[in-house]
Amino acid sequence: PRVPFGLKVMRLALAIVVATAQHRSLLDQALGMFDIRPDVDLDLMVPNQSLSSLTSRVLLGASQALADLRSDLVIVQGDTTTVFAAALAAFYANVPVGHVEAGLRTKILRQPFPEEANRRLTSVLATLHFAPTVWARDQLLAEGVATESVVVTGNTVVDALQWIQARGASMRTCGSAGKTPAGPMFIFAFCTTSRLFHLGAGVL
Repeated sequence: PRVPFGLKVMRLALAIVVATAQHRSLLDQALGMFDIRPDVDLDLMVPNQSLSSLTSRVLLGASQALADLRSDLVIVQGDTTTVFAAALAAFYANVPVGHVEAGLRTKILRQPFPEEANRRLTSVLATLHFAPTVWARDQLLAEGVATESVVVTGNTVVDALQWIQARGASMRTCGSAGKTPAGPMFIFAFCTTSRLFHLGAGVL
């Protein structure tokens, strides 16, 4: 959500937000925080879906959205199946792709699954690579991505947290399931992990 929010605020381009509704509840919560309303909500998710069926639905839905919108650039963020499939749809439509959070790598294709594959495949399809760190940029350069197509932008999660903090959002808004601190000495620690791959020893 931070990316379309930034584009709309800066008014550098006519930013059209297209949502596939992957992770529906998390998406709606995050969009609400930034007061973003998708211009197009494909609402593609179905119960007990397989990765192959999700990929095909996103590819078809994104392809139709591209045909309707006639976009000059598609920006995707992250390493979900939606990101890869939307990038592929843009590639088929001959529309350049900008990839936010580019260059994240474990170098183990199935860890995390399917995100590591999604990252690598999206990098192949992307024209512009927005890396969160110098390390991520270096991974892209080591894979042969042209230097001039890579920009180190910083971490959008950190940007979002700082924006929320500056806005004075309460712990009730930011916390999990509406839980609030017990008192003034409460210390709040924030940690992000990716799927069950990072539980246990992997998180260290």
